[in-house]
Amino acid sequence: MFRKDIGIDLGTVNILVYVKGEGIVLNEPSVVVIDEDTKRPIAFGRDADEMLGRTPGKIKVIKPMKDGVIADFETTGMLLDYLLRKINIKGSFFKPRILICCPSNITEVEKSAIADAAARTGAKRVFVEEEPKVAAIGAGLDISKPVANMVVDIGGGTTDIAVLSLGNIVTSASIKTAGNTFDADIINYIKDKYKLLIGEKTAEKIKKTIGNISYKDNNKEKNKENKKEKMDVRGRDLVGGLPKTITISSDEIAEALKSSVEKITKMIKQVLEQTPPELSADIIEKGIVLTGGGALLKNLPEYLEEKLEVPVFTAEDPLTCVANGTGVLLDKLHYID
Repeated sequence: MFRKDIGIDLGTVNILVYVKGEGIVLNEPSVVVIDEDTKRPIAFGRDADEMLGRTPGKIKVIKPMKDGVIADFETTGMLLDYLLRKINIKGSFFKPRILICCPSNITEVEKSAIADAAARTGAKRVFVEEEPKVAAIGAGLDISKPVANMVVDIGGGTTDIAVLSLGNIVTSASIKTAGNTFDADIINYIKDKYKLLIGEKTAEKIKKTIGNISYKDNNKEKNKENKKEKMDVRGRDLVGGLPKTITISSDEIAEALKSSVEKITKMIKQVLEQTPPELSADIIEKGIVLTGGGALLKNLPEYLEEKLEVPVFTAEDPLTCVANGTGVLLDKLHYID
């Protein structure tokens, strides 16, 4: 009764920790800062993220998760260890059971690596679940019935697409085009058009502030408002080498993101084409639910509705759907433990 079961959304950009009975207790960037001379960690999470792009030569900022899977096993272990110590789980007498999420369609080797990283923190037992399934549960969808639910989870490293029925995934796909790709698109667009170099954090700020995608809308006034959104951007001039400020508009960001959003749309279409006809009929009626940080991109539901001819909705709190989904599943661990 004293054991605290834990759910972890091990994201490429952020790690969210859910403790049974307490809810989401931690939401921190998946970042670690290492001293390259001593190989010892200097900062984790939020503190480490603030150093991104601002460190001297011997200090290295590491993002141990890449495309939703572990790219740096040792550093991921350090980060998980830090997070569990922060919530007073590490070193406690009763070892927790940990439910950890991974992208769909990863290899068994990658799935084992995720489980091993969690096990090394001292967990009694580790369960690994696929993100789109957990995201659907966290979004409030009842996936237990013989009715189709479709979820598109746009995270930092991957976009996971799945059709679920009777508690499991029927068809799914995972594409390495997601939030981080959007940031890179913005960096490259500004670099090519304005010869201005900006960093990852600036690109992310642009995405969150004026990020959008164009779609056909008969409401001309709304379109005008979208195009009026502008933002001052500071970076380094690639020609002169000096700091420079430019003003960029939301319609330019829509142009920058167009190709990546089209790739995601194409993958959603492929999953729909592979879905059994009876379940396809359910999706037409119930629609598609968007989760993850990428779901917050302005006009994305409307754009997808236009391209897919299926209703598209954004979950109530898309950023925490996976973490909240682990909370629901933690109450059911006794069925599989």
